[in-house]
Amino acid sequence: MSVSIYVCFSGGKDSLMMLHELKSAGEWDVVKLITTITAGYDRISMHGVRRELLHRQAAALEIPLMEVAISPQADNDEYESAMEHAWDEAVQSEIDTIAFGDIFLQDLKEYRERQLAAHALKCLFPLWQRSTPELVRTFIDLGYRAITTCVDPRKLDASFAGRIIDDEFLNALPEGVDPCGENGEFHSFVFDGPLFREPVSFSRGEVIDRDNFLFCELNPQ
Repeated sequence: MSVSIYVCFSGGKDSLMMLHELKSAGEWDVVKLITTITAGYDRISMHGVRRELLHRQAAALEIPLMEVAISPQADNDEYESAMEHAWDEAVQSEIDTIAFGDIFLQDLKEYRERQLAAHALKCLFPLWQRSTPELVRTFIDLGYRAITTCVDPRKLDASFAGRIIDDEFLNALPEGVDPCGENGEFHSFVFDGPLFREPVSFSRGEVIDRDNFLFCELNPQ
């Protein structure tokens, strides 16, 4: 019998690999995606993807979505206060475990564990300590398709914004850049793959410099 869980979901490749691992294990039933939205921009926080595309993505994955709204300049206190509503709903729905797509950032893992422990919730990290080169290679080999939506120009050239994550992308990454972007080098949006009922259609727009990051506009089609 499978156990019902919620997952924290950014729409990016690590989130999709986490979902893939959970589905493949056969012991988890993902009943809801929790996504943080920046209300002032109406987009996925940090990733810069429009809510409409997030909704289409969740529909293609056939998993209900819970949005948690924060302001554009939200500090950690505001973020934690907003997330408390999600944790409370999980408890009220008799969910006791939340899954995250973190890979090797120990301080972030410990922070999440402390945050959820206060609500009597457990954390699950399906990708924890996986080799990031092997993880992104598996992602590509499985047939998932993702595009970079946000790039830190201090770590990557602007030309990496709006690129499909494929062999050519990986080969072009500078030395020292994590191939999964686990250190914040880039963020992505997954638009097709084995778990999708249908691809999410979009067109690439302009690259925008905002808050010291480069965002590639994705326009729904």
